[in-house]
Amino acid sequence: MRTVAETGSTNADLLDAARHGAAEGSWLRAERQTAGRGRHGRDWVSPTGNLYASTLVRLRRSDPPAPTLALVAGIAVQEAVSVFLPGATRLKWPNDLLADGAKLAGILLERADDAVVVGIGVNIAHHPDLSDRPTTSLADRGEACDATLVFDVLREGFARWLARWRGEGLAKIRARWLADAHPIGTPLSLRAPDGSLVEGLFDGLDPDGALTLRLAGGGRRVIHAGDVFLIRGT
Repeated sequence: MRTVAETGSTNADLLDAARHGAAEGSWLRAERQTAGRGRHGRDWVSPTGNLYASTLVRLRRSDPPAPTLALVAGIAVQEAVSVFLPGATRLKWPNDLLADGAKLAGILLERADDAVVVGIGVNIAHHPDLSDRPTTSLADRGEACDATLVFDVLREGFARWLARWRGEGLAKIRARWLADAHPIGTPLSLRAPDGSLVEGLFDGLDPDGALTLRLAGGGRRVIHAGDVFLIRGT
């Protein structure tokens, strides 16, 4: 585990380290990022006081599908945050932790050959103002805690759930993730990679970890990629 005062992106640094032979279980944490990034190339605002960390997983042939590491990370993040904010958070597919519908943490997976870098950002002292979704922080919720404390819990939890992902299979991870997600029947909207919009009710995850939506006409749609939003007022 290594902590630096500042870097461009912990994910970018760890991807480079992976290409040069870094081992599974490596962690890099930065107090501040100058070029943090989220999914689809978005900027991740990274002032001092929040948690920015990345870890490395080396894929094995017997592993579940690599994208389901987002479920592993989500569970670990939710557990870590719940130490300081018990009972107040819910997971949203594919990579967000919400508090009362507002984004509190996010996850970014990036891959280089057999290496998957799992980037995690938790809004502890600050949160960005985004035009397309509400955001919050632990400080906003009245919880004054240090990023180091959250990080220590997160590292232990990620290692434990990664071992279960490998040893017990995806079904156990899927069930645990669903137990901490927003309820079945929650109205969601999806912006697909092609820009199209779909609305439906959350209908859980399929056996491979993809999102399922129940559509207005009674059909179901399996979602493998896209931006998902809670429909306001739910």
